[in-house]
Amino acid sequence: MPGGRPPRRFHNKNHLMQTIETPATNEPAPAVDPHLDWRRSDPDRIVYLPKGGDRADTDNEHFLVFESPKGDELLAMWTQSTVECFGNNHIMFARSSDGYVWSEPEIIAGARGLDDAGLQASWGFPVVTRKGRIYCFYLNETGRTDIDRATTGTMGCIYSDDTGRTWVSSGDVAMPRNAFDHPDPDMPKNWIVWQIPIRLASGDVFTGYTHWTSKHWQDSPPMGWYSRDSRSHFFRFDNIDDHPSAAEMRITWLPGDKVGLEVPFPGLPDLSVAQEPSVVQLPDGRIFCVMRTFTGFIWYAVSADEGVTWTKPEVLKTHDGGAPLKQPISSCPLYPLRDGRFLLIYHNNDGHVGEYKPHHALHNRHPAFFAVGEFRPTARQPVWFGPPVQFADTDGIPIGPKGTSEIATYPSLTEWKGERILWYPDRKYYLLGKCLTDEFLSQSQPKHG
Repeated sequence: MPGGRPPRRFHNKNHLMQTIETPATNEPAPAVDPHLDWRRSDPDRIVYLPKGGDRADTDNEHFLVFESPKGDELLAMWTQSTVECFGNNHIMFARSSDGYVWSEPEIIAGARGLDDAGLQASWGFPVVTRKGRIYCFYLNETGRTDIDRATTGTMGCIYSDDTGRTWVSSGDVAMPRNAFDHPDPDMPKNWIVWQIPIRLASGDVFTGYTHWTSKHWQDSPPMGWYSRDSRSHFFRFDNIDDHPSAAEMRITWLPGDKVGLEVPFPGLPDLSVAQEPSVVQLPDGRIFCVMRTFTGFIWYAVSADEGVTWTKPEVLKTHDGGAPLKQPISSCPLYPLRDGRFLLIYHNNDGHVGEYKPHHALHNRHPAFFAVGEFRPTARQPVWFGPPVQFADTDGIPIGPKGTSEIATYPSLTEWKGERILWYPDRKYYLLGKCLTDEFLSQSQPKHG
């Protein structure tokens, strides 16, 4: 078996067995006009509204907006499909010179038809090098599936030397095996990166990723997909500024113990659900990571050696001794702001929203809140947060082919030309932007200490 300790087996408890379903209700679904309902969250920018018809464009997510190499444009990259996990995932790319008007997006990798045909490209994320190359890495479907077609894959790599106008395929980046992978080395890993990697003070490019345990070892998630055995892992690009090909890419895979960050599933301590790590570097050089879990709270860990070792994960609180920050099984990104503060995006509930419960993830990821964080160098938890401030909601109204009511899941943030904008998917259907001014953020003042 590959390095690292073997996965811990567990037995399901019958009283925990549930499926991911929407509760039965006699209430008719509210009628909405999909051509107009993008207005519901009161956005300041519109990047993409689905056109439907013969386009495979009615699911839009993992929405990553970033500056061009020269800083004169905003560039956007996201995963698009007819519906998530239908089978035609592809990576889209668009550009804007002012943040208002966006180009017609183009497919740069993945399936191209409405039908479930062709191999998918999913969850693409960009890295901009110091010399101006843009890399796009993504989960590349190979035809072999362990968990599902959008989770099992290699790390595909394409790049552009002309700010995304043309792209060159560079093959796959090698990924090491560990004890949680399938024992057949030809079966790809189960993983995703969803955020834009950060550049450390050392100059290295660093990111986190979710690693799911192979079905070969554990295939009994107690509450559906969201409760699959999983951990947060990390990697560092060591030579990306030299413009290597995929085969020449040198990567350090972290942490050094090959186990990763674990958070126990409630009632099943041998099952870990620690996913979608979001990382920032603190002023003292430490890396601070927050993760989604199935506990109803955000958890965090800290590394003082650039990801080689980590503190044992703990529940994230407003401050030392403060209230835990609630979160369903949903992304909870943390962004560094140019003024030295941090911005946390989350949903401020523990998974129970009206009739919905923690495993109803399509319906408990709203409203969306932010909290401003400040560095506390001597505190146990080194970032303290202000109170939650709601900034967007769907009013629980589902839309799109998947019928989800979530908002601001898998967003991104830019501070460009004097504007701070959160770029967010609305129900994984519309792609929008909202300005977060200093006055707006002032409503979330962290506790002094």
